[in-house]
Amino acid sequence: MELPGFTLGVFILLLHISSVANYPNGKVAKSCHGMIPEHGHSPQSHPVHHISVNQKTFGPGDQIKVTVSGPPFKGFLLEARDAEDLSGALIGSFTLIDSELSQILTCEDVQGSAVSHRNPSKKTDIEVYWNAPSSAPNHIQFLVTVVEKYKIYWVKIPGPVISQPNVLPFTTHEATPAPLSTLPPVSHLTKSFSASDCGNKKFCITSPLNCDPEKERACIFLSFTRDDQSVMVEMSGPSKGYLSFAFSHDQWMGDDDAYVCIRDGDTVHIQASHLTGRSHPVIDSGGSLEDMAWRLTDGVMQCSFRRNISLPGFENRVDLNTSYYIFIADGAADNGRIYKHTQQPLITYETHNVTDYPKNIGGSHSSLLLKIHGALMFMAWMTTVSIGVLIARFFKPVWSKAFFFGEAPWFQVHRMLMISTSALTCIAFVLPFIYRAGWSSNAGYHPYLGCIVMTLAVLQPLLAAFRPPIHDPRRQMFNWTHWSMGTAARIIAVAAMFLGMDLPGLNLPEPRKTYAMIGFVAWHVGIEMVLEIHAYRLTRKVEILDDTRIQILQSFTAAEAEGHAFKKAVLAIYVCGNVTFLIIFLSAINQL
Repeated sequence: MELPGFTLGVFILLLHISSVANYPNGKVAKSCHGMIPEHGHSPQSHPVHHISVNQKTFGPGDQIKVTVSGPPFKGFLLEARDAEDLSGALIGSFTLIDSELSQILTCEDVQGSAVSHRNPSKKTDIEVYWNAPSSAPNHIQFLVTVVEKYKIYWVKIPGPVISQPNVLPFTTHEATPAPLSTLPPVSHLTKSFSASDCGNKKFCITSPLNCDPEKERACIFLSFTRDDQSVMVEMSGPSKGYLSFAFSHDQWMGDDDAYVCIRDGDTVHIQASHLTGRSHPVIDSGGSLEDMAWRLTDGVMQCSFRRNISLPGFENRVDLNTSYYIFIADGAADNGRIYKHTQQPLITYETHNVTDYPKNIGGSHSSLLLKIHGALMFMAWMTTVSIGVLIARFFKPVWSKAFFFGEAPWFQVHRMLMISTSALTCIAFVLPFIYRAGWSSNAGYHPYLGCIVMTLAVLQPLLAAFRPPIHDPRRQMFNWTHWSMGTAARIIAVAAMFLGMDLPGLNLPEPRKTYAMIGFVAWHVGIEMVLEIHAYRLTRKVEILDDTRIQILQSFTAAEAEGHAFKKAVLAIYVCGNVTFLIIFLSAINQL
């Protein structure tokens, strides 16, 4: 017999599984350029760690001992750059002193050009050697990013400057490169943007669809108004960091023309940029934008600017007479420096020409394939499997008379629901692979749990096809195997759904998704407990004339009839509740 209390305990334990995108093994080569961890949090502003060197001058081939020290920390990334161009290429290479604590990285296709931690153990100092190349610049500065814990880290802590002999002294610059270039002065907007001309004079993208930033604080709004050979752009949305949009030839980041409005204290910087891949935008210099203005009020950022439809003199700017997918993203910023968005950008469903006919369109934070994947998994592992299991466990005595192909109604319904679960799982399983064109390395534990669920969903019907006859000695082994695999599949599926709801591709709104999933688990386990208690009390009332209960059902007692009516009522209530939970999740997916 299944133990609901144990199942609930396992369910609740699995609810606390979380997937994080940190790198405890130090494989952080993707962060080499900006030295910014992809943790989704703002860095600390006052460094408490420092870099020291054993000598202040160097020549080609020299080894300089570099030490990073300070309060206990878990991770770090150490680099050497031209002190006069800190955004330039990495200089020289490193040699390890303690290979148990640190490791060499290949950054910008140069082996050994950076050093990071090997494991997340706490450390108070790290020592390495820096090898001076034969063609080094006159002055070298060491930079380090230090991670104390996932949410607490410092970016590009400046170290000492070492110089070649007989060169002019190094003139001190700012400790870290300014994240923004010098901007022309911008004016303040005096009133909020309006969606009243969307579809008439403006090409608008809104989320939720048809929202108005003048009336709704949570409205994400982007508009384009053509004026002869230029376009006026307006962007609005709730953000304490930055808002951005990009023109793309496909629905993937990379080789895109992007524009960013970045909050820096009580000021907003408006910058053109470009995306070279799935990384931070590269801020472009040059005056491709005009008539820039911005406004900050009640947590809402609004900015506007004008740009020419064609910009032949600017390499990374697209021609607005062509159709593109349009992305809208927001995220955190600190001192003008932006960080990776934690939610999938809003992406238009198809390509659009913003200088063509005015329209009012929407977009989605999730791909249609991922939406279908999530919807089918919810249908399979919240509804069909749960109802099927309940019927098999508690309704054999209620619907036991064979009527179709020699099988009882409870078995036919159970088999139909289980086959539906397997079919829905198989269809849903392949959709993320189609979307990603392969395996996703950034989805945490979710795809691994999904593969286990998929395997069990396929094995269960295959195992059932070889079910021994009821009096066969192997029947007991089959029953326990069938129950164990089914229970494991359900538990793992719930854990996979919890993790999947937090992934950027299907990031359902907090905290409603957590409460709804906990409510579903409590609802299912609660109904099972009610039926278990009812079955126990019924056996105390009914006289059992034979070991096989089915043999006496042709002469129901009043207690049995009453018990069966109670079970049917509970099943009807349970089905209605399950469908309600399913509708809640499907509605949330549809609104992404």
